[in-house]
Amino acid sequence: QVQLVESGGGPVQAGGSLRLSCEYSGSPSCDYDLAWFRQAPGKERELVSGIDGEGKTVYADSVKGRFTASRDNAKNMVYLQMNDLKPEDTAMYYCKTDIPMPRCPWVGVHWGRGTQVTVSS
Repeated sequence: QVQLVESGGGPVQAGGSLRLSCEYSGSPSCDYDLAWFRQAPGKERELVSGIDGEGKTVYADSVKGRFTASRDNAKNMVYLQMNDLKPEDTAMYYCKTDIPMPRCPWVGVHWGRGTQVTVSS
């Protein structure tokens, strides 16, 4: 089984910062490739960032230069540091397994429950 639990969301003013966390677990233990998605009301879900098991990252154009994904494998944690937040960043943010992942090939698609980020101007 695989479990993903997001945390760190909340209200923030435009220009501010938040750090989201995604704690992952499963058996056997493996450092999953993970992706951050977000979905705002009335909009389609979109990919924000991806991070593989070794820390290689990719970003959507809309967040490049503002968001940074990282991880601490010893703590089974991935992070999304969000700086210079804008109202259009308001969304529910989700952590998701990013498949296929060569180092953990048995892993399927799993989503966390999400954490809400609300950016006010």
